[in-house]
Parts: sequence; structure tokens; C-alpha cells
Amino acid sequence: MSPMTPDGPIGPGLGEGLPGDGRRPRRAAAPPQYVLTEDTPVYVISVAAELSGLHPQTLRQYDRLGLVCPDRTAGRGRRYSARDIQQLREVQRLSQDEGINLAGIKRIIELENQVTALQSRIAELADSLEGAAAALQQREAAVHASYRRDLVPYQPPTPQSSALVVWRPKR
Repeated sequence: MSPMTPDGPIGPGLGEGLPGDGRRPRRAAAPPQYVLTEDTPVYVISVAAELSGLHPQTLRQYDRLGLVCPDRTAGRGRRYSARDIQQLREVQRLSQDEGINLAGIKRIIELENQVTALQSRIAELADSLEGAAAALQQREAAVHASYRRDLVPYQPPTPQSSALVVWRPKR
């Protein structure tokens, strides 16, 4: 029977090991070394081929043509990411369903990448413009705050009025 704790029984390998009880002390959970994203290369070529529905030789050919270029390991093995798998499926769709040749598909991918880069640059410039506009408004507010408050702006008399305004400064 396992020893009991307030949280329940301690199973094998859990809890603090006692001297001579044969159990190892529990290790603190190690923080993750990296975060998996859709760009993280994790799939070997056989898994990528199965996920994309293509033959591994087709994936190698696409890599040679520059259509889908996976990351490489230290031993030069290919590692595909979820984004690469998605792009392989898109290449297959364009080729089979739309009848576009591989050179056309490569050009489409290049243009899509260019559009993405340009959209990113536009967003960056828009943020920069907003920052410059905010800085300009702050400078303008500082200038307006520096105006002397004891001065009264002159307004010329209107044609209907015959009033005379006399102003004498206070001493």
C-alpha cells in the first residue's frame, strides 16, 4: 500500500524519496527549452510525406526546386514544420486542381512571400507614422503651453460696430 499524503497516495517515483526506500527523489519540473510554433521544424521527411499525402521523393524534388525548403539538422537531414506541411498541401492543390506547373507555383509562392513582406513593412511604417504624429502633438501641446497667458489677441472691429477699445497695461 502506498503512503498517504493530504493530497492522496504517493505513487512510485512521486514525492520525496526516503533513505533506503528505493525511490528516487522527485525532480522539479524543468522549464521548456523551446516553444513549439507552426515554424518549428519537427517532422522528418517520412512523416511530412505522410501528413502531406505526397511521396518522399516528391518532397525532395520540391526542395531541390526551391518550392518548399525545410530546415536541416546538423547531419543535413530535412526537418519540416507545420507551415511546410501546409505549403506542401498548397503546392499539391495548385498542381493537381488548378493545373499550374511547378515553375508557375514557384513564382506564385515568391509573389505571396513578397506580398507578406510588403504588408509587414506597411504595418511597420504605419506604426512609425503614428509614433511621429504622437510626438508632433506632444511638441505642439508644449508650444501652446508656453504661451503667455496675459496677452489678449487683437480682433479688428467689425464693420457694424463703432466701438472704441482702449487698453492699458497694469503696472
